[in-house]
Amino acid sequence: MLDNKTIGKAMTIKLGNELPEYPEFDDSKRRAPDRGFRLTKAQTKIALKNALRYVPEELHEKLAPEFMEELTTLGRIYAYRYRPEGRLYGKPIDEYKGKGLAGKAFQVMIDNNLDFEVALYPYELVTYGETGQVCQNWLQYRLIKKYLEELTENQTLVVESGHPLGLFPSKPEAPRVIITNSMMIGMYDNLEDWEVAEEMGVANYGQMTAGGWMYIGPQGIVHGTFNTILNAGRKYLGVSQQGDLEGHTFVSSGLGGMSGAQPKAANIANAVGIFAEVDYSRIVTRHDQGWVDVIMDDIDEIFKLAGEKLAAKESISIAYHGNIVDLLEAAVEKKFHIDLLSDQTSCHNVYNGGYCPVGMTFEERTELLHHDREKFCEEVDKTLHRHYKAIKSLTEEGTYFFDYGNSFMKAMYDAGIKEISKNGYDDKDGFIWPSYVEDIMGPVLFDYGYGPFRWVCLSGKPEDLDLTDQTAMDCIDPNRRAQDRDNWVWIRDAKANKLVVGTQARILYQDAEGRTNIALAFNKLVREGKCGPIMMGRDHHDVSGTDSPFRETSNIKDGSNVMADMAVQCFAGNAARGMSLCALHNGGGVGIGKAINGGFGLLLDGSERTDEIIKSAMMWDVMGGVARRNWARNENALSTSVEYNKNYAGKGHITIPFLADDELVAATVEKFVK
Repeated sequence: MLDNKTIGKAMTIKLGNELPEYPEFDDSKRRAPDRGFRLTKAQTKIALKNALRYVPEELHEKLAPEFMEELTTLGRIYAYRYRPEGRLYGKPIDEYKGKGLAGKAFQVMIDNNLDFEVALYPYELVTYGETGQVCQNWLQYRLIKKYLEELTENQTLVVESGHPLGLFPSKPEAPRVIITNSMMIGMYDNLEDWEVAEEMGVANYGQMTAGGWMYIGPQGIVHGTFNTILNAGRKYLGVSQQGDLEGHTFVSSGLGGMSGAQPKAANIANAVGIFAEVDYSRIVTRHDQGWVDVIMDDIDEIFKLAGEKLAAKESISIAYHGNIVDLLEAAVEKKFHIDLLSDQTSCHNVYNGGYCPVGMTFEERTELLHHDREKFCEEVDKTLHRHYKAIKSLTEEGTYFFDYGNSFMKAMYDAGIKEISKNGYDDKDGFIWPSYVEDIMGPVLFDYGYGPFRWVCLSGKPEDLDLTDQTAMDCIDPNRRAQDRDNWVWIRDAKANKLVVGTQARILYQDAEGRTNIALAFNKLVREGKCGPIMMGRDHHDVSGTDSPFRETSNIKDGSNVMADMAVQCFAGNAARGMSLCALHNGGGVGIGKAINGGFGLLLDGSERTDEIIKSAMMWDVMGGVARRNWARNENALSTSVEYNKNYAGKGHITIPFLADDELVAATVEKFVK
């Protein structure tokens, strides 16, 4: 075995032997709860050694007890000592060190994810979704930054579950960074084994865009929520194609775990919105941002105010400081009509703090989670049963309920509510109420290729964002489809709606050709010196990026909803075509073992080379998913694929399924299967 002196001399990129001063923490910032300590003594030894391998031997004696204190009291080694002092945020790109533009650009993205204004638990590197981390600890953060400062266009940085594996010789046309997170072997791809791996420092929950360095603050989910509730109104409430949700109610819960986007989306859609949240600090954050109009804790007063606004046909977003179950049970009792109902708590992490049992405060929840996890889980299950009963009563009175892709209904099923199963015996065919993708987003948007691509103006200049907003709007024909009209209006009003939290960023739903045209137009702006460089990417929640039977692929009905081929192919294809960053994660918004997510980042540097990457990669990134959805016989994906084969004859071609007659199939099966 080599000695540490030899090992140290073998590296030029490493953490030094100077011990950083322990940083001061701002007590006003939210902190992650104790995640639980469940390692054996043997596993604990490995976990400690895993953390100590980042630092020279002469620091081990000092750091070992600090790391063990964190592990045994918080369930994770965060290496707090290595957090930089003060506020982290996405600074203008020119303020970062680096040998290449990409290395500096990704530093902007990482620091934005950890901004106090953006991150859910900034001191624990959790960006959103209760456990979605940029990386596992501050040792990794510092080392990643060092690597990015050295990264050239002839190298690729590989990051595995937050750990920077190293720089590898590459070429300018290849990705600059490749990231994977929590890619568990199938036998161990479950929450229990993942928690052990995470505690040992070998797994990182990337969520979707946290560990893929592409989170742009909560506006990302505002647009998706806006699209969902608006189209739900059109489908179920008689709202016209040009109308909004005036005179209608939208009720949900969770104002920070998954984003806190619902009240802002409700305001933009002109609805009367009521949103429950047990953590008062999250309510205050959204209220301070102007995303929540009023804060209330009296349910009777809430219903009174909501009724007044409905009568006046005025919009308002009300934050209810309390448990959603109490609110819904009161709505049943008092016959308060709810038009649209959902949930946006972190139910993919339901037994680890993502959902609060009814009858206790947020502080009591945190205490119970820490001291008696078994009891906590029992109370969660009881609450889910009451939650289910309340929703069932409301839907019987005409409420449209949809799962917002947070594993909410799956959590109910796992809690023993088997009657929520659609087929009556398992969860493979979904549940009695639809996922928002199954019912709305899938057929209306994803099957056509529309999804949430996004960009960040790396200069940090608001005027660059203004220019890109106008340029994107100029690329959209609002008369082509209703979807284009909605998104043209969205981008037109984006600045007025004050959506920016953190970096100067925007989200916009567009199809393959739309994204390609906008990306080329942006790259031209950079080339002509009209704005600074731009990082373009998307939410992994998209047409092609994610295989998830309870969310993104919930409208896939050919049995392949349990397969992860699409996400992996999307990731591999993006890497082959030279996207600047390619990411592949396990879990996402629905939980470990329930999804595989592929994402990307593309640095628009103004070069002709980037134009060529846009032309090949952007189309692939979208149409791969449309092709798979078409193969599952999704009607709108079929028509989009037919159009693609016509428009790209000689360049591209999609396999389109022949359709079998339902009566013939039924009659044939009847003869053979009794």
